[in-house]
Amino acid sequence: MRNQIITTDSSKTTILIRLIVGVVFLSEGIQKFLFPALRGTGRFEKIGLPSPDFLGNLTGTFEIICGSLILLGLLTRLASIPLIIIMLVALATTKFTIYLEKGFWELLHESRTDWAMLLGSVFLFIKGSGYWSLDKTLTNSI
Repeated sequence: MRNQIITTDSSKTTILIRLIVGVVFLSEGIQKFLFPALRGTGRFEKIGLPSPDFLGNLTGTFEIICGSLILLGLLTRLASIPLIIIMLVALATTKFTIYLEKGFWELLHESRTDWAMLLGSVFLFIKGSGYWSLDKTLTNSI
């Protein structure tokens, strides 16, 4: 089981997806704590999520930890799972009303980063972390 989690291919370009996904989630997680009224607890309260303090801090913590793991290429498949969930919830809670109020094209415009992060996370879940990663180093040492 452990080998299936860390096994990855030798693709040298996967690092590009890891950098995009890792940096965005890491920075967003940090911002949830630096600017809680705008990006964390306040935002969660504004969109009507229950327990906004808890969920804002939990989401920020997962974004920091998982974003960091993805940047390192360590346990990339496992780290991508919470990020996929975060993006699905973000799309459902923040973008559905845009569709209802402003239509399909505005939804696509407003959700472009959400889709990029979701699909980047799904890619890393399927593919793994690639050649330049701690997962690859661990796989080679086993």
